[in-house]
Amino acid sequence: MSPTLNVKGSDSGAARILGSGTSGIAELLVFHPVDTIAKRLMSNKSKVSMSTLSPIIFREHATAPLATKLLSLFPGLGYAAGYKVTQRIYKYGGQPWFSDVISRNYKTQFTNIFGERKGKMMMQATAGSLTGIGEVVLLPLDALKIKRQVNPEAFRGRGVVRIFLEEGTTLYRGWGWTMARNAPGSFALFGASAVTKDYLFGIEDYHKATWGQNFVASIAGAVASITVAAPLDTIKTRIQNANFESKVSGMTVVKELIRNEGPTALLKGLTPKILVVGPKLVFSYTLAQSLIPWFSKYV
Repeated sequence: MSPTLNVKGSDSGAARILGSGTSGIAELLVFHPVDTIAKRLMSNKSKVSMSTLSPIIFREHATAPLATKLLSLFPGLGYAAGYKVTQRIYKYGGQPWFSDVISRNYKTQFTNIFGERKGKMMMQATAGSLTGIGEVVLLPLDALKIKRQVNPEAFRGRGVVRIFLEEGTTLYRGWGWTMARNAPGSFALFGASAVTKDYLFGIEDYHKATWGQNFVASIAGAVASITVAAPLDTIKTRIQNANFESKVSGMTVVKELIRNEGPTALLKGLTPKILVVGPKLVFSYTLAQSLIPWFSKYV
């Protein structure tokens, strides 16, 4: 008979949902336009210059008034809200759950292999990697959000329910590349954050980190995560933003991208993502880490 996993953690499930959900909503309102710009740059297959930058980012609204341009950066907000809030609840609320499972059931093994200090950080990183792999279940919402941002004609006036019924498993296109991106990306996010808290601030209990310490640790984790995942993220985005009936494999995307645009094209969109890492983590990862313990006092 297999042993029963002990999954009880220090924070309640309700607190994790509320804290991570709140961070997702706040992040969405502030950073959805930046995400749209990054996705459009990654999806652009021509060379980028100062003269073509505005049409690439704002598309048909490139010559419109400033207010219209800004509003054009909020396409697919409904899909983005559904995806972002669900994703943040799963990622920021789910990683502590995986961490609890690993710590309470496999801590001895990690300690024996890596030592007590490094073992604790490796458990955080591994929990993040498992969370990232499981995130593939949210792929349909992510695919709809990306298509709405960069390829709205793919919808052709269809609603969400009709798209799900007609497209089915097509919405999971690129699932393998998504898992390949998420596993090392989430490992780097939570791992680098734990390393920063431990080595830079000497914090033994990561839950007791201050807002400032969470902020610095989040930047380190996010920069590491985005950089590691950038090439695979570009491939995933190219696969997902194609029309629904288009069936292009990931290897085909890689070959065409390298042949037509060069290997550096794999890093398209990396700069705007890294430029917003600091503020983005203030409204997401840092906020979630601070709110979850706070909500635990009441729920």
